[in-house]
Amino acid sequence: MRVANKTIYDMIKFNLASTTEELSKANEVVATGKRIIDLSDDPVGLTQVLNIKSSLSNIEQMGRNIAMGKSWLTASESTLTNVQNLISDTKALCVQMATATMSVAGREAAAKTVQNTLEEMVSLANTDVNGRYVFAGSRTDAVAFTLETDNSVTYNGDNTAFTIKIGRDATVQVGSDGEAVFGTSGEADDIFKTLNDLKTALENNNVDGIQEAMTKLDDHFDHISAKISDVGSKVNRMEIKENILQDMNITNTERLSKIEDADITEAIMDLKAKELAYQAALAAAAKLLRVSLVDYL
Repeated sequence: MRVANKTIYDMIKFNLASTTEELSKANEVVATGKRIIDLSDDPVGLTQVLNIKSSLSNIEQMGRNIAMGKSWLTASESTLTNVQNLISDTKALCVQMATATMSVAGREAAAKTVQNTLEEMVSLANTDVNGRYVFAGSRTDAVAFTLETDNSVTYNGDNTAFTIKIGRDATVQVGSDGEAVFGTSGEADDIFKTLNDLKTALENNNVDGIQEAMTKLDDHFDHISAKISDVGSKVNRMEIKENILQDMNITNTERLSKIEDADITEAIMDLKAKELAYQAALAAAAKLLRVSLVDYL
């Protein structure tokens, strides 16, 4: 049976196209180092790859959250430590000013020191990280505290601490309700009012007022100590979570590599085989298509 030249041509064309596609695919595997490039390569494997990549993306996001949270907590701890130091210095000043031998002029000079301390305390309470205020509750874009002209201090934040997500169902408060931090757990005055009252007592040469401020400063010191301890426990929790996420990242990356990555040695050998097949197909096609007028006589 005579086979038409067009049929031969179409068969050669089909085989060359198929061989070229296989060669291109083998070259892409070597170039990318991935054995799964299209859905048809391994439908089940590709589904696993997509799930693992989604997990890795979530781990990366949680890692960013933790890094941000740790920077907030570090800022909080540093600020509160400085606040505690100011309280200690102010209490030491009170001890000195409460003695009967202290002069009126000495107490008036101390009042100016307390005013500076108050202003520094407000500045510390307005600590920010990248323009977001740590002690403003969830209103992180608002300056937490404002020192008014009458020396009173206004809180501009809210009473909901700023939180971040560090796991599927886990959150951590990294910001703070400023009123809760710079006040006390009871009905006592906040630290700003205590300093302002102390300044007034010093200006009025009021020893009883100075001694009353000393007692309140002790309460503030203990309150800030508890807040520092709370921040420290949160840092520890986040560091533990960070280590867990790093382990999960390594495990998922290894799983992804086993499923997705090609054996480079095997891929190169396959590419060489496909190149030989392609060259052979070209040679065969050249012979079959070498037709002249004599073939039709």
